[in-house]
Amino acid sequence: MIGYDEALAHILREARPRPVAPRTPMPGQVLAEGVASGEDLPPFDNSAMDGFALRVGEAGIAAGAEFDVLGAQAAGDAQVAAHAGAWEIMTGARIPDGLDAVIPVEQVEVLARDADGKPARIRLAAALPRGQHVRRAGEDVRRGEPVLAAGTRLDAQHLMLLAALGVPEVAAHARPRAALINTGRELVDDPAQPLASGEIRNSNGPYLARRIVQAGAELVLRQTVSDDPEAFFIAMEQARSAGAEVVLSTGAVSMGRYDFIPDALRRLGATIHFHKVAIRPGKPLLFATLPNGALFFGLPGNPASSAVGLRFFVEPALRAQLGMAPERPLRLPLQEGFRKRVPLRFHLKARVDADAEGRLRVRVLAGQESFRIAPLVQANAWAVIDGEAGELAAGTQVKVYGPSHLIGLDLQGEPT
Repeated sequence: MIGYDEALAHILREARPRPVAPRTPMPGQVLAEGVASGEDLPPFDNSAMDGFALRVGEAGIAAGAEFDVLGAQAAGDAQVAAHAGAWEIMTGARIPDGLDAVIPVEQVEVLARDADGKPARIRLAAALPRGQHVRRAGEDVRRGEPVLAAGTRLDAQHLMLLAALGVPEVAAHARPRAALINTGRELVDDPAQPLASGEIRNSNGPYLARRIVQAGAELVLRQTVSDDPEAFFIAMEQARSAGAEVVLSTGAVSMGRYDFIPDALRRLGATIHFHKVAIRPGKPLLFATLPNGALFFGLPGNPASSAVGLRFFVEPALRAQLGMAPERPLRLPLQEGFRKRVPLRFHLKARVDADAEGRLRVRVLAGQESFRIAPLVQANAWAVIDGEAGELAAGTQVKVYGPSHLIGLDLQGEPT
């Protein structure tokens, strides 16, 4: 049995970044290279208000000044030159060359209109300083300015910026392809099927399948097989044919009569890097590499053990394959004391909330046994406690991780 840090080091040595290629920006992609702007944003001086553009100069214009309206500029109109008079202008429209300020329509009195009802002469109801309500070219982003760093995972705000800058492609890592194989003759996949004596429903399957995708991978295969090495070999071949670079199994990795996974992997020519880690829950976890270089994670079958195995062993591997930096936990105080009975690394179902003063605190939930599913519904975090056995007082700082490395904490304050 090895410690968590040693186990993680084994995994990260084998988890290599996925290939990089130019790709159309999409949510969830991770940049392999940074992005610098190829143009100014805004691309030209434009109006921040509906109103009238004027040439003000250093001195500004006093309230009461009158001007003839010589033209109009709408959003999308091309560049025009205008060195005198007022120009009616819409929000976002390009400022005519020679003009340098905009007075809002609410601060203008229309003195005359033309035959079409358009303003022909106006009076300013407020003073107008130079530059008022003008968005300058490059005020948001300058040409050549770095805007996104390598390792950034694209989300809506990044797509907005890339679209505004006219970036059609980015250098991004391919998503890792993953396969999930649940083992156990007792498992029933169909939720409508009545359970026979000794059967249980396959709860790990839906949970892990969803979390794998949320963690940034593409799920290319999901199978349930009996405690039969031959059925397992068939599923493994299907995973290989589907191009899986990460394979997860659940169950059959402990020391019981039907725990066939370790021997089956040896028959497949896999290299087993470790089997058993000093953690709770999930101690029997196994990690191997397959002959084709794919990573194999044998997760224990109990629901919380499978969840911990995915969160703290598989997800760091996916993060490395995506080209992302290692995850850094929060450190938050325990709301209540906790007794750690054995010297293992504990991964605890936990809840983080804000108190009445807005301070975050973490509460270890009841029901930490590995078979319990209901506490996962209450949890919004994992609390991790390393070190020797002993008492941890309320207020002790502990490591806190979100439900997934790509999913933050869903926080709620205390009821009022």
